[in-house]
Amino acid sequence: MRTIFLDTVGLLALWDSTDQWHHAATEALSGIEAGARLVTTTFVLLECGNAAARRPYRLLVEAMRKKLEEGGKLIVPSESDWHEGWLAYGQRTIASVGIVDYVSFVVMRRINITEAFTNDRHFKAAGFNTMF
Repeated sequence: MRTIFLDTVGLLALWDSTDQWHHAATEALSGIEAGARLVTTTFVLLECGNAAARRPYRLLVEAMRKKLEEGGKLIVPSESDWHEGWLAYGQRTIASVGIVDYVSFVVMRRINITEAFTNDRHFKAAGFNTMF
């Protein structure tokens, strides 16, 4: 089964019709076959929640959290993921990458995910395939 990691950039683009990447995100989502497993981390949803706090799509973030949580598709990074992410962050293995992305990379590698619903160039630089 194909597993795709949902990144903040992709989710915000999907929810925000004024986002420059909205159309590309919508197209990418429609191209995902039925049965694909969509997962993300609690850290990514925290970023989304912060970004959407004063936006009209705030309730969509909450609905997504509930759906992922109920479906067992919301990953809580382990203590090891946390430490490994911070280690990479401190070493600046990829320029200008935030800590949430570094932890995302660690989680993706740990559970063998190679594809991310995003166009964030940092995912490509880390060796992952991006969907738009």
